[in-house]
Amino acid sequence: MARSLGPRGRREREMLAAFRRGDWFEDRGPVRASVVRGLLLAPPAAGTAQPPRLRLRGVTITGTLDLAETVVAGTLRLHDCRFEQAPCLDGASLGGLEMRGCRLPGLSAAGLTTGWKCEISGCRVTGPIDLYGASIGGSLHLENSHLAGRGERRGEAALQLLCATVGGDIQAGTGLRVDGCTDLRDTSVRGTVVLKRAQLINPDGTALNAKRLHVGGDLNCRAGLAAEGTVDLRDAQVGGGVLFEQASITAAHGPALRAHGMAVGAEFNCCDGFAAHGRISISSVTVRSRISFADAVIDVPPGTPALTCRRSTAFELVLAPRESIKGVVDLSHTRLTLLRGGPDAWPDATRLDGMVYDGLLPRLPAAQRLPLLARDPEGFTPQPYEQLATAYRLHGHDSDARTVLLAEQRHRRTTLAWPGRTWSLLQDLTVGYGYRPLRAVWWLCAIVLSGILMFTRWPPQAVDPGKPPRFQAAIYTFDLVVPLVDFGQEEAFRPSGGLQWAAVVLVCLGWLLATTAAAGANRMLRRS
Repeated sequence: MARSLGPRGRREREMLAAFRRGDWFEDRGPVRASVVRGLLLAPPAAGTAQPPRLRLRGVTITGTLDLAETVVAGTLRLHDCRFEQAPCLDGASLGGLEMRGCRLPGLSAAGLTTGWKCEISGCRVTGPIDLYGASIGGSLHLENSHLAGRGERRGEAALQLLCATVGGDIQAGTGLRVDGCTDLRDTSVRGTVVLKRAQLINPDGTALNAKRLHVGGDLNCRAGLAAEGTVDLRDAQVGGGVLFEQASITAAHGPALRAHGMAVGAEFNCCDGFAAHGRISISSVTVRSRISFADAVIDVPPGTPALTCRRSTAFELVLAPRESIKGVVDLSHTRLTLLRGGPDAWPDATRLDGMVYDGLLPRLPAAQRLPLLARDPEGFTPQPYEQLATAYRLHGHDSDARTVLLAEQRHRRTTLAWPGRTWSLLQDLTVGYGYRPLRAVWWLCAIVLSGILMFTRWPPQAVDPGKPPRFQAAIYTFDLVVPLVDFGQEEAFRPSGGLQWAAVVLVCLGWLLATTAAAGANRMLRRS
């Protein structure tokens, strides 16, 4: 092999000797990629018991290092190396791959298999990294690398990790910058995906495409993740938590965060300084623990969708952003055990139709929660009122429940035609739709007292002057006002003139009060 090294024989013979000893070969000069390949594929017999290992530091590799469809038993370690051409590891099988501080114009490693870790840390890659279908036995490390995509043009894919399998973690956090799309679609990660303090830059498209990603641990995007472009987590499955604390996502086009159909085994945290400049769309998600927007900022224009969380299921939803959300929050048909949030930061517009929950925190009187129910941009819907009343009643706050149901009827009145609106107003004034039954008592007392005073001052004439019973103003008034009650006074005495019309008014008021009271009682009985 020594004769095949050509004019660079001395340097390449030294590399061969270091390879046999298992030592690092450090040299700033160039070595041919073909010689590196020859050492890896046909290693000479080792001079010692130490197995041969190729470890290069500070080497410039000329030509294309082509290891496609090859099997390399050991780990290829390359530190601070330079590549003239993008290495090709398509379909290769390596014990491990360790690239630290390297500079290369790209890496093609579709179908790569490593028995141990794959590390590309501290590197600058000016072309795409293609790990499509890779199978990595250990962890994948990408810290402190700059992946600039093809030609460093924004908007192009820079990291392709589609349909891959990672047996450990993906450590792609501190110092990682990706100019272009980071594509993790249909990839399975046994451990945790760490993207904290990473920069994912693709402002005209998708910064992180993780549709159908399967993660056994956490998806850790907290502590300073900065994404310019959409973060797409649709149909992903995460065994641990989805953590976006202190992260920032900015999307010029489309949603900032999209996670329809996602399943999360712990919490889904967009809180503690999280900022989304663009809408968040996380419908049909299933979260075992809580979804939190505490101390979060969702920045969208007024009247546009801000947070869409329809048809989702979670134990707890914390809706307590740092400042009131100017856009529309849609929580329709979502099922919760606990809804947490106070009126100070409630959104300007909220859809709550079909939302179901068992409890509310903090504990507030109904009057403080009712304004939120009136902020549906589509107008009145009864279910949010019924649900809020149910929650109050479930925890023994019957008075608050009645306050909510009364507010429901009053809001419903605004949707009726004038005959129905008039009848509804009468029910409100008389008995509070049945939720204020004492009103009927006070109205009855006022009507009866008026009748007693009037008939005491101007008693009616007896029908039979020869045998008149003793006139009782109170009993006579009760005869007129209370329907279906006959004490004999009404038949024995007949008012005349203006007094006759006053009696008619009392009779009408009695029937009106009785009818509205019956309607309110019927409503209450149906709810019970």
